[in-house]
Amino acid sequence: MFIHLIVIGWLYVAVMMAVAEATATTGTVLGAIFTFLLYGLAPVALVVYLMGTPGRRRAIKQREAEAQEAARRAAAAEAAAAKAASDLPDQGGEASADAVAPVRKEP
Repeated sequence: MFIHLIVIGWLYVAVMMAVAEATATTGTVLGAIFTFLLYGLAPVALVVYLMGTPGRRRAIKQREAEAQEAARRAAAAEAAAAKAASDLPDQGGEASADAVAPVRKEP
């Protein structure tokens, strides 16, 4: 909340500097635009970006943690499904282990 007040104040001062530059007898509108961009907008954008870095870092870590948790849950669900499927006869995905070979007709 406090950073918003600083940003608004800084931009107000930069706008007033730009107005003074534009209305001065030796000033120009182009000079006023550059004054606003270089003294106002660029520093404020840099400060806001740098101040937002910890929040972005926290958000990235939270998304990674959620993705890992989802992967763990999916792996656990898959393991549970495989275990349940292997308890049924001939549902485990493996060949049957019959001691007697099947009989077939000769061609």
